[in-house]
Amino acid sequence: MPVHDWTRVDAGIFHAFHHDWITDISRALNGGLLPSEYYALPEQIASGLGPDVLTLRRPSGNGVPPRTDLPGSTVALAVAPPKVRIRMGSEANRYAAKAKTVTIRHVSNHLIVAMVEIVSPGNKNNQNGLNAFVRKAREALATGIHLLLIDLFPPSSCDPLGIHGAVWGEDCDPNYSLSADKPLTCVAYIGGAGAEAFVEPFAVGDALPEMPLFLSPEMYVPVPLESTYQSAWEGMPAYWRDVLTGKLDPGAAHDAETSGRGVP
Repeated sequence: MPVHDWTRVDAGIFHAFHHDWITDISRALNGGLLPSEYYALPEQIASGLGPDVLTLRRPSGNGVPPRTDLPGSTVALAVAPPKVRIRMGSEANRYAAKAKTVTIRHVSNHLIVAMVEIVSPGNKNNQNGLNAFVRKAREALATGIHLLLIDLFPPSSCDPLGIHGAVWGEDCDPNYSLSADKPLTCVAYIGGAGAEAFVEPFAVGDALPEMPLFLSPEMYVPVPLESTYQSAWEGMPAYWRDVLTGKLDPGAAHDAETSGRGVP
């Protein structure tokens, strides 16, 4: 299913879709994509980075680091690198170097390993919103949490290089840019001192790419963005699906309705 132009509707309509999509992504991860030691939960936090979906690992209780030979749908980065157009790294994550030691835990004391975030209009339509989002993303990466960001909105005046350019900041390749024909972005990040970014630009009308969600710097699971997007789309009201596919002009529909009622 092609990605729709979400600039055609207001933020509240996108929020309703966003809510269903994160639930479907969480269900897909829990439906066999994640190894048995891991699970995903939809989560909502009031400010900054959501995250929309938390991937959590049960604490081992014995101080043993997480395994990298994970079963299930996990893929080794060295064996099958993600099929994306752009891969960026840095020898030392400047944000990790500046960060104090902080252990981030879920309220149940299960460790946060990775986060999925679907960027909303409020994250980038003003500088304060973008700054809060970027700060939280960098803090997560600095503490070793892996991220997957999905941005269905074109660059704004606040993020002229898109959400990845804002998050990666000074580590961004000076030649990095988003082309006019591929202005939307999915980005998977490996957190920690050896942070890397895997960037896939796309456009309205394209199918969503399958993106990696890293569970460790060496291992990831592929996230089926296309099928989960389609599932969430099918739950949208028919009226708004018609608006988003261009079958209906909401302004014209409103004018016709008020005219029929004799509203001047």
